[in-house]
Amino acid sequence: MAYEIPVTQARAELAELINRVVYGGERVVVTRHGKPLVALVSAADLQRLEAEAAEGTEAKEAAAEEQVIRSVSSFRSVSSAPGERHRFGIAAEHRGHEERDH
Repeated sequence: MAYEIPVTQARAELAELINRVVYGGERVVVTRHGKPLVALVSAADLQRLEAEAAEGTEAKEAAAEEQVIRSVSSFRSVSSAPGERHRFGIAAEHRGHEERDH
């Protein structure tokens, strides 16, 4: 659990707060009007948090890619509905003639 301190008090006690974070391993949350404003964490703690965030992002991207691969691989050939070949056959036949003429 983090130690909370109002911003006005944090200004006056900054050196002590830094020591609590670095040497005491604490996390300090600076508040304004009772609402969290910023947090003081050690550099090592910040690196760990950033590494965890990056791993989480990579995991989400990998999961999304896997979902796309599964979706694409689940597609299968579907035969035309009755009458569709007849409806579009003329257009396809006509297009074939145009391509040969050019």
